[in-house]
Amino acid sequence: MNFNIFHHFGNFIQWQGQIYRRPENGKMYYKETIRQMYDIGIGSFPIVFLISIFIGAVTAVQFSYQMTGTLIPAYYIGYIVRDMEIIELAPTITCLVLAGKVGSNMAAELGGMRQKEHIDAMEIMGVNTSAYLVMPKVIAALLMVPVLVCASAIIGIAGAYIASVPVGLFTSSDFIKGIRSFFEPYNVFIMLVKAVVFGYILTSVSCYQGYFVKGGSIELGEASTRAVVYSNILILLADYVIAIVLTA
Repeated sequence: MNFNIFHHFGNFIQWQGQIYRRPENGKMYYKETIRQMYDIGIGSFPIVFLISIFIGAVTAVQFSYQMTGTLIPAYYIGYIVRDMEIIELAPTITCLVLAGKVGSNMAAELGGMRQKEHIDAMEIMGVNTSAYLVMPKVIAALLMVPVLVCASAIIGIAGAYIASVPVGLFTSSDFIKGIRSFFEPYNVFIMLVKAVVFGYILTSVSCYQGYFVKGGSIELGEASTRAVVYSNILILLADYVIAIVLTA
């Protein structure tokens, strides 16, 4: 049996204690956190916008097709699209995309610093590199990923409207009635819980892969790939667990 996974899991847990120590220089950490918030939030918004608007559009068209000829009222499409976006599509799809864009970038950044011995030089100067290089990224993700997820939900619903109402799949009044029907604020809470958990997963896993990379450029590429693959697997697993816990 391969026990390598248990080694990495234990190393990851121990590493968390080094990340969340008290900062040596709060001002430096603040500046780095703001930079990471800009990179994660503003830098990722265009791709989140494009994916969200098309996901919403396809969802509305597909549900309209499936409900053709049934006795289900047309306004139910707006209701289904809204809840699908809030509960599942916005948090999960957005964070899977961010794992590919943001996660691989973090792994490559830290891995490059490790290979060029920048991290070793900082440690010689007495800097807690685990905290300085990772904590701002985690904090920025926990703040910005929920914002991106909320924006994704709104954009997805707008995309559904644009793709269905102008072409006559159903009327604007039916769609708006569906959006306003049977609304449960608890679903928004589920969405935010998923956003926070997924944001932490994609950031911490990606940083771990980059921070502890060994070897040359080939190993760095493999670490970036593992960061995306492992983040996506853990996000989907966490999605299942959260769904069971919060909807039981």
